[in-house]
Amino acid sequence: MNILYVTPYVPSQIRTRSYNLIRALVDLDHSVTLLAVSSTTPEDEERAAELAKWGVQIETFRVPVWRSLVNCARAIPTREPLQAVYAYHPTMERRLGELLKQERFDILHVEHLRAARLMRGVRDWPTVYDSVDCISLLFEQAMQDSSQWRSRLITRFELGRTRRYEAQLLTNCHHVVISSHRDKDALEELGRRYLPQQEKAAPTSVITNGVDLEYFSPRSEGNPPHDRTVIFTGKMSYHANVAAAVYFVQDVLPHIWSQEPTVEFWIVGKDPPNAVRQLAQDDRIQVTGTVDDLRPYLDRATVAVCPVTYAAGVQFKVLEAMAMGKPVVCTTAAYEGLDAHAEKEVLVADDPQTFAEQVLRACKEPGLAQRLAVAGRHYVETHHSWNTGAQRLVDIYEHARSAEGARVRHR
Repeated sequence: MNILYVTPYVPSQIRTRSYNLIRALVDLDHSVTLLAVSSTTPEDEERAAELAKWGVQIETFRVPVWRSLVNCARAIPTREPLQAVYAYHPTMERRLGELLKQERFDILHVEHLRAARLMRGVRDWPTVYDSVDCISLLFEQAMQDSSQWRSRLITRFELGRTRRYEAQLLTNCHHVVISSHRDKDALEELGRRYLPQQEKAAPTSVITNGVDLEYFSPRSEGNPPHDRTVIFTGKMSYHANVAAAVYFVQDVLPHIWSQEPTVEFWIVGKDPPNAVRQLAQDDRIQVTGTVDDLRPYLDRATVAVCPVTYAAGVQFKVLEAMAMGKPVVCTTAAYEGLDAHAEKEVLVADDPQTFAEQVLRACKEPGLAQRLAVAGRHYVETHHSWNTGAQRLVDIYEHARSAEGARVRHR
């Protein structure tokens, strides 16, 4: 199958959904041409070169910060969400139209709300839209729970626009895919709420997030982990991760330290803002910033935590820790996108005292930690294979190309 794939970033180990799905599609002998938005950093050039080595035909379009700000300023008096225009590049849209006229592609795959604007000019082409998450669902939570006033302000401004926009996107493609059943339900509810009765929404299917089971695997050698090290990983500029880190340090750690004052907490991930960096004033807290490889940090950890108070989709940080054979303690917000069982594959807690108790259990009870580690690894092997997701995606491509799929796209 000849696939034209569009993303609002260069796929990478950080932008891992498209990175791994594209790799799996190539492994299944499908041809992939990729149009991607890039930043002005050399890292994006390296990531593009890696994809090209797989055989992906890739073209990148640089969207510097100034262009994103101009795009957003122009969108303010309209009804478009800022998210929908932030990564927009008119040359990329023109190139998309040219490719569809010049080459015979079987399917157009567009990932994320930030790239969805590009679907407006190709309405007659078999199209799959990967929403990834329901952004409106995320914004609803962020408006209430974000620790950053700027995030609350922006999401309050964006929420109404985003709800209507996401609903309309359900009519702009032949099939929608999304990462969790919770997000699927939220997206379909937007369609029922905002679409006129005569407009039929495209079907929505769940393709859950996966994990690279070879890259993230239990360590086979090296020093044993420090018996009192707790780790939290992720892109630390992301507002939900900022809120989670602040919550854990301010509300959970005092309960842990009251019983085990030597416990260390490591915050590992790129671009931590001042609100996160300032948490490292205590010597027992480390904020690393960007690291080349998460695995050594996960290796040395006793427990991985995901204390997010709001979330959408499936949390990669949870899957990666489970794949590495680490016991995981998470909130319900992080757990809801999974098919895992509390107390079997993960420990779940929502209030600070209980969260601290669960972390201490995993630190102090080697038998429990080992059972969680084995069960967690088995869970991701069974439920979160990228190859399985890619095979399911190909089936969806075939449906979108069929007469049945074509009939669901109404204008």
